[in-house]
Amino acid sequence: MVTTTEVLQKGLERGWSAVLVQRAFAAGFTPASINQAMEMEITLSQAEKLIERQEIALAGKVYDEAQEAYIDKVKSGRYDLEWLKDDRPAWGIQATPRDPRRGLTMMDINDAYAGEPEDNPSGRSMAARGSTLDPDTQYPDMGYIFNEKYQVWAENVVPLYEEAVQRQWSAARDIPWDTLKPLPDDLERAQCQVSTFLTEVEMVASDFPSKWVWRMNQHFHEVKMFLSTQAMDEARHLEVFRKRALANGGGLLRCRANTEMGLAGILLAPTYIQGSFLMHVGGEGLVLDIFRTGEFLAQNKCEKEIYRLCMQDEARHVSYGTMHLKYFLEHHPNRAEAEEELHAVADTFERGFATFLVNPWIVEPLAVLAGGGIKHIDRGMDAVKLVWQRIVDEYLNRCETAGFDRRSRIKLPAEPPY
Repeated sequence: MVTTTEVLQKGLERGWSAVLVQRAFAAGFTPASINQAMEMEITLSQAEKLIERQEIALAGKVYDEAQEAYIDKVKSGRYDLEWLKDDRPAWGIQATPRDPRRGLTMMDINDAYAGEPEDNPSGRSMAARGSTLDPDTQYPDMGYIFNEKYQVWAENVVPLYEEAVQRQWSAARDIPWDTLKPLPDDLERAQCQVSTFLTEVEMVASDFPSKWVWRMNQHFHEVKMFLSTQAMDEARHLEVFRKRALANGGGLLRCRANTEMGLAGILLAPTYIQGSFLMHVGGEGLVLDIFRTGEFLAQNKCEKEIYRLCMQDEARHVSYGTMHLKYFLEHHPNRAEAEEELHAVADTFERGFATFLVNPWIVEPLAVLAGGGIKHIDRGMDAVKLVWQRIVDEYLNRCETAGFDRRSRIKLPAEPPY
């Protein structure tokens, strides 16, 4: 936690006077909030305004002098009406739905007016793309660190957002919980162990976009909106698998420390593209295959619907990550350097991936479900081997789609070692 002394020293180094910092403290700003403002590189004049607003509030006032003058003006029956005189370059342009069944989409709006985002927008505020700005006014810098399109964009992100909002579902109402009947102990325990694992991995997939989305420039609002739907999707996945574990007499089972270490690696990734590769291209691709397997092996309509609905959500996240990787590499100013950095990430991921796929707390429950019970676990392991091969093949296909060649450098064995 940053201290008062550290903030004062930092302020002096950045041109803030000691008086200004002390005014900020007196106005009720904490060392952490002042430090964050400095990190966001707000100007001295902006800092003055923020502190002045707080000082006015502390003095029991609501309005500053300019606002008081406007109030007097309105009371006398006069209005500003400057907004009616403002430049309106898009006035008269209308957006109409291309497909009335889908309604007015973001694609329709972009086609009509907003258009494609710039590669390197100059703005760093929350002002909407395409809006008119105050003349000769410096807007606050919101501290964005992703200000170039290639860092976050994917060509499919806008339609993926539309799909996400139109296909939201409820873990309470849209799952036929009444079809969940008692299972033999071995099958119930296997399903509960898989469900417990999925409650771990799914919430990390919600934490990941939440970590990065606020650092992305508002200019790329479609990406921020899509990642917000991902966070909601994953929260719902945790909800539904927690409910499945607890709803049929089994319960939450074992969470493994090794699994947690792998998940920590995703959240601790130093850059967004590295984390996105680990999360979307790697981890969620694996989970997508588990969902497909779970839907196939479901013991009842309830489980089948859980896996089916989760699968449609997860496919969107994987699709964004794959196409984001493609866009990132195609538009990076130094593709060769970017590829080598990602190859190093992929090397580490694949080695961890291989050890994950020999985790008995995942492999054996899947084998029990595939075999129809513990008596037929050997038969179930034959099915798990096929799943391994599909997981590896589809991971390589995603990399290939993105133009990222891992086939010649793959660290994952094509065949399972058992």
